[in-house]
Amino acid sequence: MLLELPPGEFAGYIFDLDGTLVDTMPLHFRAWAAAMREAGLREALDENLFYALGGVPTRKVAELFAAHYRLTIDPDAVFHRKESLFLELQAEVRVIEPVAAIARRAAAALPVAIASGGPRPIVERSLEITGLAPLFPVVVTADDVIHGKPSPDMFLLAASRMGVAPADCLVFEDAEPGIRAAEAAGMRWVRVPSRPAAPSASGAGR
Repeated sequence: MLLELPPGEFAGYIFDLDGTLVDTMPLHFRAWAAAMREAGLREALDENLFYALGGVPTRKVAELFAAHYRLTIDPDAVFHRKESLFLELQAEVRVIEPVAAIARRAAAALPVAIASGGPRPIVERSLEITGLAPLFPVVVTADDVIHGKPSPDMFLLAASRMGVAPADCLVFEDAEPGIRAAEAAGMRWVRVPSRPAAPSASGAGR
């Protein structure tokens, strides 16, 4: 994986977690597929739909899956079941090393932060398992904002806690909702391919 950073100087770096810093997306998909099957889904969960919702808060994903498949579910119950299933798989998580290397270099000189759509206990455990926790004094999760990605709230809160102006932040993201959130926050961004078959790409936006 070769990531091309946009030109310019940045005062802070913000990283999404799942699919960006750690290779958890296949594990999340397995957990979602099982949870939705238990909730009444009678067909295979659409993997493309799953990846299109990367970065969206977990409870909202449950609602969107239910709407897509025309299921009546308890979103909170499905959310908790999915996270329980993911916890059983979480020990398999691996670091996405090219992105982690950028984070390590940045953390030596600049403020860095996590901005993840996952719940805080899951996010913090992934950081601990992978040894990345010491790099990130600022961790923003879906529990910290009312509106998750693609709203800019998560990134704006991360910038505020780092003490960096939004326009001076560079965001690393793997999914379209996160890219849209970065753009809405007035931040430039780098797209990290979260699926092996996807071509590497990077870009910048306001």
